[in-house]
Amino acid sequence: MSDRRYSVPLKAIIDHFELEAAFLPMDSSKINISQTDMNRPGLQLMGFYEYFSNDRIQILGKTEFAYLATLEEDVRTERIEMLFGTKIPALIITRELPFFPEMSDLAAKYGVPLLRTKEGTSGFMAALIAFLNLHLAQRITRHGVLIEVYGEGMLILGESGVGKSEVAVELIKRGHRLVADDAVEIRRVSNISLVGSSPENIRHFLEIRGVGIVNARRLFGMGAVKVTEKIDIVIELESWDSEKVYDRMGLNNEYTQIMGVKVPCATIPVKPGRNLAVILEVAAMNNRQKKMGYNAAQELLDSLGLDVDKKDTIHKWDIY
Repeated sequence: MSDRRYSVPLKAIIDHFELEAAFLPMDSSKINISQTDMNRPGLQLMGFYEYFSNDRIQILGKTEFAYLATLEEDVRTERIEMLFGTKIPALIITRELPFFPEMSDLAAKYGVPLLRTKEGTSGFMAALIAFLNLHLAQRITRHGVLIEVYGEGMLILGESGVGKSEVAVELIKRGHRLVADDAVEIRRVSNISLVGSSPENIRHFLEIRGVGIVNARRLFGMGAVKVTEKIDIVIELESWDSEKVYDRMGLNNEYTQIMGVKVPCATIPVKPGRNLAVILEVAAMNNRQKKMGYNAAQELLDSLGLDVDKKDTIHKWDIY
């Protein structure tokens, strides 16, 4: 996985959360945030700066304001100046609490964006962390199709020309939603979650050999597309190989790893006469059942009185 660090402009945060900007040292689109963590500087307002990370957004809530209100004006000014002097990327005040008079002057002196929200502190921090985790996540781009099938995010991979886009069109016609075709941008938003999307310049477009480029949103309507989707299962399409033994039971759980995250997977052979759209619909529903603890193959074996050891398999194809 790449060590590259990503950033998000402060303007995107202001617009998304509808923040009030009391002071901005420059155009907010030129101020970049690159840290997903944030801090409530209670200890710092008391003068303790050991292990303080000044690259984090700082949040002032009701507790911090109650403490500041107990201080003499000159002491309060000194404590706020110490905080702003560390060149923090932004200070956000929650619950629409009033600004102390010295805050605006000190924000201007040290070039610190001063913002405010109506939201409660805990709820706002949770939403902001989720927003930053998505926009600052490590990411890779892979050739494939991402489509939502019965609420399951399905990443379809395979060699060029195997029929990924064609099966995507059939699934869209059957009421499912396209997220990305050809290039899928995959973000690792947590240790157990991957989210896929399409590069903005090719979003909602599909390439169909023999037909050309089509816009799924305009052709099938807004209900046929989606901007992002969690990746719940990976499907590898490959041309049918008569020498290869394909899984016919589905007893064992098969996985692949994408940026260190383990994702259920399946290999689907392609040959004339197979209705791939129906097969992928069944694969999505079966994956959902397995997540809920039900395995049809295990039930069949139990009814036959057979005992077979299950094991997890990590495929060597598709390790990123």
